[in-house]
Amino acid sequence: MACTSCSTSDGGAPKGCKNNGTCGTDSCNKLTVFDWLANMSPSNGEAIFDCVEVRFKNGRKEFFRNSEKLTLSIGDIVATVASPGHDIGIVTLTGELVKIQMKKKGVNPDSNEIPKIYRKASQKDIDIWSVARDREEPMKVRARELAIQHKLEMKISDIEFQGDGSKATFYYTANDRVDFRMLIKDFAKEFSTRVEMKQVGFRQEAARLGGIGSCGRELCCSTWLTDFRSVNTSAARYQQLSLNPQKLAGQCGKLKCCLNYELDTYMDALKDFPDYDTKLVTEKGDAICQKQDIFKGLMWFAYTNNFANWHVLKIDQVKEIIAENKQKNKVSSLEDFAIEVILEPEKDFNNAMGQESLTRFDQPKKKKKPNRKRKQNAETAVAAAPVKPQQTNNNKPTGGNQNKPNNQNKPNNQNNQNKPNNNKKPNHSNKPRTNDNKPAEPRKPIIITKNEHKK
Repeated sequence: MACTSCSTSDGGAPKGCKNNGTCGTDSCNKLTVFDWLANMSPSNGEAIFDCVEVRFKNGRKEFFRNSEKLTLSIGDIVATVASPGHDIGIVTLTGELVKIQMKKKGVNPDSNEIPKIYRKASQKDIDIWSVARDREEPMKVRARELAIQHKLEMKISDIEFQGDGSKATFYYTANDRVDFRMLIKDFAKEFSTRVEMKQVGFRQEAARLGGIGSCGRELCCSTWLTDFRSVNTSAARYQQLSLNPQKLAGQCGKLKCCLNYELDTYMDALKDFPDYDTKLVTEKGDAICQKQDIFKGLMWFAYTNNFANWHVLKIDQVKEIIAENKQKNKVSSLEDFAIEVILEPEKDFNNAMGQESLTRFDQPKKKKKPNRKRKQNAETAVAAAPVKPQQTNNNKPTGGNQNKPNNQNKPNNQNNQNKPNNNKKPNHSNKPRTNDNKPAEPRKPIIITKNEHKK
């Protein structure tokens, strides 16, 4: 964290700006400067520079003169001069580095127009300030509704209350000039406070609000970038990036500032390359450059009558062909100078650590196949169930049920349980009989053939 006063005290209460470590969401780390002279005292008894840097909401910083000679350190909450009333801010830088920052931003350290610091903020000042800050979000929603009712082509991006709650500043973005005179009257009537409107650019809006870029880090304009240089599409062409506006645009809708970071390196590397528009003259026809690789020093050329086949040449070979063309000589073909590029096998990083895919729930569930073992057991149980045969007067099974088991062993009533059954037939099962005390095992079906029945 850039703010050293956000830590908690021994009793667990937050110190400093009382964000308790939530600096990433409340802008404590926006455009901060590391005070590497903090532990060094001025030499030869020189007085400490009497100006300090104070931060307000969303990275807005201003310089104030410590005319009362207060003992200030980074993280102190102070009451400063405002018009009208006073404002509440947090000290972010003190000492000699403030002088360097003032020169960087074009502020004269000896000017008499630098506002002053009244005092360190009291608890009453902090309470009024926190109550005013809590009103900003619901006010922003209502302010956007009023702007839509007036049919104004503007976007209210942020609202900042003054420390004493006497004035609210509305920051908005618009493509053209907006006549908001009626809107200000509605704001003053709706919110019962003084209203000030400030128009900011799209990049300044992104710097104030902050966010996460496509690289996964916080936006450069809201953390450390202070100057907004112009970015052109030529920067993407020199780096051979696809001219896709969705990929090249940032949160502000403009081209990303990071396109300029490596542009100088690419420009230095391209000095050794022939011009991209260079045309090679051969006996087979003219060839035009299609692609460059500044890291490997290679260029791809293709004939004007056959753009499908590309030939890879080194820079030295291209310069040799250009020298021959300047002497009005034609080389035989590009194939004599082309080299073979061995393509590296693509590395598969999918599931490198044995982790499951995040898109595993996107696919429909597979239907479960029926369990064959359960199906076989069910069929066996159905086959093993006893079936009563249709008996005739002679106690013989009918011809249609000859293959069914003979169940004459079962008594007809309870009175005949102790009587021996003379019609009992031999048991053709291979399993021995069980005692009456033990549970009987399930019987297998008894199949009687014709010959056995006749016997």
